[in-house]
Amino acid sequence: MTQNKQALIVRGGWDGHEPVQTTDSVIPFLQGEGFEVRVEEGTAVYADAEIMAAVDLVVQVNTMNTIAEAELSGLIAAVVAGTGLAGWHGGIADSYRNSADYLQLIGGQFAHHAAVPKEERTGEQSDHYLDFTVNIVPERRDHPIVSGIEDFRLHTEQYWVLSDAYNDVLATTEIVHRDFDAWHHPFTTPVVWTRLWGAGRIFVCTAGHKLEVLDESPVRTIIERGLLWASR
Repeated sequence: MTQNKQALIVRGGWDGHEPVQTTDSVIPFLQGEGFEVRVEEGTAVYADAEIMAAVDLVVQVNTMNTIAEAELSGLIAAVVAGTGLAGWHGGIADSYRNSADYLQLIGGQFAHHAAVPKEERTGEQSDHYLDFTVNIVPERRDHPIVSGIEDFRLHTEQYWVLSDAYNDVLATTEIVHRDFDAWHHPFTTPVVWTRLWGAGRIFVCTAGHKLEVLDESPVRTIIERGLLWASR
């Protein structure tokens, strides 16, 4: 008999990103694809070499947290050995700001999200919800993660990401310039990218602030495909 693939969900950090609700929503999909799913409410498992050696896919949704040196070393070693790493929004792109090694592994870091004009702000998360377009990179439209998906609109946080040229960027968005913004002109920032690290694959989607965003049809499709693509 063929052994089922092993998926490890590591979640936690800021509750505003709904780490439990969003990760719970992908468990049935993973199980339907033949994965056995283990859920951990923190990063201690990364330091267990025996467990990590058997994991085919890590799904991480853990925002604005810290990670111990042994835990990060264990995660990186697993990816280099072939374990896939995937996640969305701040759960992967704003996880461990104190670690340069983690930033190098992921290839992108949340820096900012623009807000509505000051006179419209209420102090709620929605102050940072904007209408914007996610553009599939024309040269990458044949990639299995975005194949057949057209450019689409979202109303949510638009991540300004610091990234590097090693990423394979599959989708982008344009951050506009408004009269009250400190930056001087519009520019493009990645939304979906992949990254190869050792024998492992990494998938990042910066859309996914809450469950309602994951439930947007293009976002859900991209994330589900990304999980499968990243897996060993």
